[in-house]
Amino acid sequence: MPDVPPRPEPFTPQTDPAALEDLRVRLRATRWPDAPEDAGWSLGTDLGYLRELVAYWADGFDWPAQEAALARLPRFRVPLGGLGIHFVHARAVAPAGPVLPLILTHGWPDSFWRYAKVVPLLTDPGSHGADPADAFDVVVPDIPGFGYSDRPTGPPLESVAVAGLWAELMDVLGYPRFGAAGGDLGSHVSRYLGLDHADRVVAVHRTDAGLPVFSGDPAELAPEERAWFESAAAWGATEGAYAAMHRTKPQTAAFGLTDSPAGLAAWIVEKLRAWSDCDGDIERSFTKDEILTNVTLYWLTGTIGSSMRMYRANAAIPAAQYARRVEVPSGFSLFRGDVVRPPRAWLERTADVVRVTEPPRGGHFAAFEEPELYAEELRAFFRPYRSSATG
Repeated sequence: MPDVPPRPEPFTPQTDPAALEDLRVRLRATRWPDAPEDAGWSLGTDLGYLRELVAYWADGFDWPAQEAALARLPRFRVPLGGLGIHFVHARAVAPAGPVLPLILTHGWPDSFWRYAKVVPLLTDPGSHGADPADAFDVVVPDIPGFGYSDRPTGPPLESVAVAGLWAELMDVLGYPRFGAAGGDLGSHVSRYLGLDHADRVVAVHRTDAGLPVFSGDPAELAPEERAWFESAAAWGATEGAYAAMHRTKPQTAAFGLTDSPAGLAAWIVEKLRAWSDCDGDIERSFTKDEILTNVTLYWLTGTIGSSMRMYRANAAIPAAQYARRVEVPSGFSLFRGDVVRPPRAWLERTADVVRVTEPPRGGHFAAFEEPELYAEELRAFFRPYRSSATG
């Protein structure tokens, strides 16, 4: 008897009111740390700002309204590799030409939330002042251990394995050829889609190149590459403690972050501020409702520990994997406010680069911070590859 392929099922979560009441009780009972006078954000999350955010989370934030807004995206779950995978699957609206399937992969600390604003701009460009011929079918999965995808009960999955799952997902959805895009962890996953599934991926777009890994002779590096390695090391020394924790002892931090919603918010909010193009004012990039939607997704799904464990899994990827060059056409949009932006020489060393741009606004979460700019970057990059996905 032939194997029956997995079938996606519509997915619309509705939070138990008791879970929200428990959250409010915990928020109101927060035991606050002290902080030196005028410390601000210099030691991590600012105490005054977090007090304000937590007070709003407890008594002003309307999660059911945010949950309903997210439910307007067509969402599904499907079993793959022994795990239930949650994903958005939004088809092109009134396309005026070949439709390119596109899979978008998020990073940390987020989920499918990262792309919530950009999905309609990509599926229905004609209604947003762009060319209807640039319409995409958009797929946005939650990485296992993030959002509404299952948490692996065994070893966490690394980016190579996730890329394999995404290739299987696109097969289930009937897309033999497709484009891939992402940032942060999603940049890694998209890279491995291009490396391991080059017969199916028409092109790869990324907003970063990750932190540099190079096991060759440093003399081979161009001066700008060596300078970038130095700046990346300096960034890691001052900003990378979170990643060291995730790579080494994620379970220790998971106890406190899973138990305390204020602690969870502090861990995530500091990164939203530091990595976005907000010039120190987080609410220039995200409203309180947007911040808390992201954080509440982590709280209700209990995924902060499982999301951090992916860093440990990725740390075990063999160095030889990083030495591979992506030979499918690759593009990079290096947004102004992102961290550790690579030089072109490094990009060309690691990929078949056909386009590099430097958008004037936006940071690490560009798809959420500047959805119109991000959508235009994807439209322009993938335009030449539409026919190769359908021909």
